[in-house]
Amino acid sequence: MSPKRLPKEDSTAWWDNFRQLLDSTNDWPSKYLFKFVAPKQAVEELKVVFEGQEMNIKASSKGKYQSITTRILCKDAEDVIAIYKRAGAIEGVISL
Repeated sequence: MSPKRLPKEDSTAWWDNFRQLLDSTNDWPSKYLFKFVAPKQAVEELKVVFEGQEMNIKASSKGKYQSITTRILCKDAEDVIAIYKRAGAIEGVISL
């Protein structure tokens, strides 16, 4: 999947389609893999979204960006969507 900026929170149709996709491809509860890339200055804010979770953080070759990868036990699609919405509200964050 190519990198994507997350849709605005008011994109109801997009989030509804994503919810259906999550429900059709996951058995809840399930550990869900999250991967994001953010400008270096936004990483601390993104880490707050995953506070208390084990994260793998890697800097880009030039150090301008960092990636964050984590697996979180989610009880349903709404848990996943809530995390994407929180991360997407941070300036410059891209979902992988």
